[in-house]
Amino acid sequence: MNRPVVLGCCLWITGYVLAMAVPNQGGSLVIGAGLLAALISLHVLRLPGRQPLSLVLLVGIAFGYYQWNDQRNVSALLPLAQQQSNLDGSEVTLHGRFASPVSVDGDRASFTLEAASLRFQDDTAFPLRGESVQVTLRLAEQAQQSVVAGWRRGDAVTLGGVLRSPAPARNFGGFDYRRYLRLHHTHWLLTASGVDQAQVQPAAAGISATGLLRWNDTLRAALSARMDRIFPAAQQAGFMKSMLIGYTDDLDPNRFQQFSELGLTHILAISGLNVAVFLGAVIWLLRRFKLTRETILLVCIGLLPCYILVTGASPSIVRAGLMSMIALIAARKGIMKDVLHIMAIVAWAMLLWNPYYVLDVSFQLSFLVTLGLIVGVQRTGKLLESWIPHTLLRNTAAITLVSQLISFPVSIYYFNQFSLISWAANAVLVPIISMVVFPAGLAALLIGFLYMPAGKAIGTGIGWLNQGIFRVTDWLQSFQAYKTIWPTPSLTWMAAYYLCMLAIYALWRSVATAGEPKPLLTYDKRRGKRRSFRVSPLTALLLSLSTFALLLWIGYSPDRFHRKGSVQFLDVGQGDAILIRTPYNKHLLIDGGGTVTFGKPGEAWKLRKDPYEVGAKLLVPLLKKRGVHQLDFLVLTHEDADHSGGLQAVAEQIPIKQFLFNGTLKSSPGIAKLFGTLLAAHVPLLPAGLGDWLVIDPQTRMKILYPLQTMPTEVSLASEQNALSVVLLLEMQGTRWLFTGDMEKASEAEVLSYLRDQPADIWGPPISPVGPDDGFNSSTTGRKIDVLKVAHHGSKTSTTPEWVTFWQPAAAVISVGEKNVYGHPSPDVVGRLEDGGTQVFRTDRSGEIQMEIDVQGIKSRTKLEAN
Repeated sequence: MNRPVVLGCCLWITGYVLAMAVPNQGGSLVIGAGLLAALISLHVLRLPGRQPLSLVLLVGIAFGYYQWNDQRNVSALLPLAQQQSNLDGSEVTLHGRFASPVSVDGDRASFTLEAASLRFQDDTAFPLRGESVQVTLRLAEQAQQSVVAGWRRGDAVTLGGVLRSPAPARNFGGFDYRRYLRLHHTHWLLTASGVDQAQVQPAAAGISATGLLRWNDTLRAALSARMDRIFPAAQQAGFMKSMLIGYTDDLDPNRFQQFSELGLTHILAISGLNVAVFLGAVIWLLRRFKLTRETILLVCIGLLPCYILVTGASPSIVRAGLMSMIALIAARKGIMKDVLHIMAIVAWAMLLWNPYYVLDVSFQLSFLVTLGLIVGVQRTGKLLESWIPHTLLRNTAAITLVSQLISFPVSIYYFNQFSLISWAANAVLVPIISMVVFPAGLAALLIGFLYMPAGKAIGTGIGWLNQGIFRVTDWLQSFQAYKTIWPTPSLTWMAAYYLCMLAIYALWRSVATAGEPKPLLTYDKRRGKRRSFRVSPLTALLLSLSTFALLLWIGYSPDRFHRKGSVQFLDVGQGDAILIRTPYNKHLLIDGGGTVTFGKPGEAWKLRKDPYEVGAKLLVPLLKKRGVHQLDFLVLTHEDADHSGGLQAVAEQIPIKQFLFNGTLKSSPGIAKLFGTLLAAHVPLLPAGLGDWLVIDPQTRMKILYPLQTMPTEVSLASEQNALSVVLLLEMQGTRWLFTGDMEKASEAEVLSYLRDQPADIWGPPISPVGPDDGFNSSTTGRKIDVLKVAHHGSKTSTTPEWVTFWQPAAAVISVGEKNVYGHPSPDVVGRLEDGGTQVFRTDRSGEIQMEIDVQGIKSRTKLEAN
């Protein structure tokens, strides 16, 4: 009880965690209020046992408070949505005010609308009471960019468009946009086309909270424009904007990805380091004017809220700013100076203001690393004294070690990657950036407002230094062997990690400070003759280190002994991406999806800075979350964009052992870049051709059925790719799977003709057959295959009656985009499969489809039905 505020904050967070784990049943406000009254009564009446009871009650109050807030986070349209099943997709007109600045990116403008009311086409109105609606406005022409850029926070707007509910995650472990928006109290999306759909009325002048935010938006825009002039290149300006004012729209996505892989993203996030440098610069400047200590502290306290607003008010900067304000007030009043208490007060205040902060990665990392630095750096430094005598080097090592160890579980939980040389990157680059680049950038910005040539001169010097930093990060990133991919750990694993770290520290300290070795544990057995079992601190330390190593080994590949093969049909929209995990933990990826674009001459203005790309935004994160450390086989059935587009990101971020393709090249920039990346990484390129079974592991093999040729010695050009799709037959644990790409009727006929001319035992005996049939296991039904991946997204150009009759699939999977413009899948194809007794799965309806092989046969589950 030496730090009651710290303990109380920890218990409050515990209550939140329990509230998230227990279904919300209602009545939380009454429960929380009753427990609060009981807590007050305990202390007013000074009842015995009040301290332990207070701890339990505090957890219960936090539980009720979180659930009460969560119950209130519902849309005002919920009763109407429950009555009308067709509300999603309705044409509506919203009236409200801009609640955020308008972001313009290519042909898209996006903003948050504080909606006052909604009107349907039949003129029925419905009040929304200020509910947030996320708006996406598609611009018809380039001139409209300047029009929407003039709209400002607080302006009244009437806007017509289509109302939709945010989409949930369509893949297991995928990004859940619906949940993300709900945590920001947003439940609806509005999509509109053209500025003529909006009637905007500028807000009246006056002093208000909205007026303050409008002024802040104007200031941030002015600072951004000023930095575009000060720093020599767009990449430099984007980098400095992120660091100085938390403006990330212009940050190069590739540079951010590089910093993320090296564990340097905290440099690009406004946090305690930025606040410390800012305060240091302000204090230094005010001292030049001979101001008193009390005045300097007062000025700093007043400037911090402004700095928080100007830099974007992210959870990390709010935490750092509030902690600094409380510390400055305490220093000025000469009162409480315990940093842990200050941190706990700030965390408690933020969680009361917004309970969902507890789920924010920025909030979690900011407080966790700060806690580690406060508690662990000095203690770790003492343990390193005999190893590193030099004070500066020892402190640097202690800071790096503590921050890396503390942040590691949270980092891999959210980002699924860790660089083994991130400690070196942090130790070398963080001091340079924090002590030189950031202060010099602030100076260049300030001086640039006063005299632009001087500001640009400083900016040019910073640009040279940044170029050196970028070269270092490029060099560090080139060490691919040091990049590790971690599957998303369980909360139990994370708790065990931190407990193990505490044990290692305690035992290390015991070993380092002990005079003569003493037993840590003793055990006496008195049966005639005395026997003693002793465990020394050193032995216990070695055991703890071994346990820690075992924990990391388990966390790196928790499924290494899971002997069930699985095939996962990922939902990548209108495209294919199939991840196969074999019983011996080998991974195969067939195709990678992709975004098909139809650009026209003169439409370059429509291009976005960081457009959605299925490989980088969906496929690679899913592979990392599932612990795919490398791909033993990457198969590209053919080179159309909806199958190949996402593989560029895969080739850049996931190690690949072998690449199988159809032996042709399609003349396109994307394919040229993909093959160039593979060649640079020394990945063997294997043209597909008829041959023997390719053995993947003792229970898995695959056979190429098309193209009908032996492995070609020359690669030819081919613009039309569908008919050249690689067709694979996979056998795994006695089950058979047929993957067909986008093959067409003629290709199917060729394959059938070839197979009918082969001996009856062409397949040979199945390897490792599974048990009895349960669901759709072909091993006991006489069918030739268990699962057919339907060609060309169910198009009528393939999957002929002869094809279905020959293979007799027990199940079929159609990978197809929801509401696609092609009309896929064809009703004739679906009907043909169902008439043959085939169970049909579709990604447009079910999201990701996962199938796992066990002794009962093949078990399936789908993402959307799982919800």
